[in-house]
Amino acid sequence: MTASTRLADRERADGESLPAYLAPVPRTLEDLGLRFAWLVVAINLAGTAFGFWYYSSQFALTPVAMWPWVPDSPLATLFVALAIAAWKLGREQPWLTALAFFGNIVLGLWTPYTLLAFADSYAYLPVWMYHFLFWSHLAMVVQAFVLHRISDFPVWAVAVAAVWYWSNLIVDYFVPIAGEPHHTIIPVERDASMFLGGDALGVIAAGEVTFVLLALFLALSIRVKKSETVESQP
Repeated sequence: MTASTRLADRERADGESLPAYLAPVPRTLEDLGLRFAWLVVAINLAGTAFGFWYYSSQFALTPVAMWPWVPDSPLATLFVALAIAAWKLGREQPWLTALAFFGNIVLGLWTPYTLLAFADSYAYLPVWMYHFLFWSHLAMVVQAFVLHRISDFPVWAVAVAAVWYWSNLIVDYFVPIAGEPHHTIIPVERDASMFLGGDALGVIAAGEVTFVLLALFLALSIRVKKSETVESQP
C-alpha cells in the first residue's frame, strides 16, 4: 500500500463526517478521481496549456511584470495538477492544495457566471467553444470539492491561498499597479451599463469577490469540521 493510498483511506473516514455542502461530490466519483489521479493530472496540464494559448493575446497587451496575474484559469488547473501529483508522490503540500482549492472554486464559478452575464456579447464564440468553456470550468469546481480527501487545509495554507487570490482581486479590479486592470478580457466596455445599475467591471468584480469569500469560507469550514472529527475520536 502506497503512502497516497493510506492517506486516501484516512481521508475517506474524515470525509464521511463532512456535511453535504462541504463534500457535495458523490463518494463514488471522489474515489474514481483519486484512483485515476494521474489521468486527472494529465487532463489539467492539457487544460493549462490550452489556457495559456487562450490568454496569449492578453499577455501581449499586459506589462511583463504583471503576467503572473493574467492567466487565472490556467494557473488554477496548474495548481490542481501539481497538488494532486505531489499527493500521489507522497509529498502533499498543503499550501499548494489550498491554492488549487481556491483557484478551482473561484475560476470554476466565475467563468460560467461571466459567460451567462454577457451571453449576448459572447455570441461571436462558436457554440462548441462557449459550451466547452462553460462546462469545463464547472468541472473545475467538482475537482476542487475532492481535494478535502488529500489535505486537512491548515489555517496557514488557507492564508497563503487567500493572500494570493486577494492580490489577484486587487490588480484585476482596484489597483492594477502597472497598466490597466488585469482581469480576463470581457466582450464589452468596462463602463457598459448592466443590471441593477452596475457597470460591466462592477458585475465581474462582484462575482469574483463573492467567489473568493466563498472559497475562504469553504476551506476554513472543512478545516473546522475535520478538526472536530479528530477531537471527537477516542
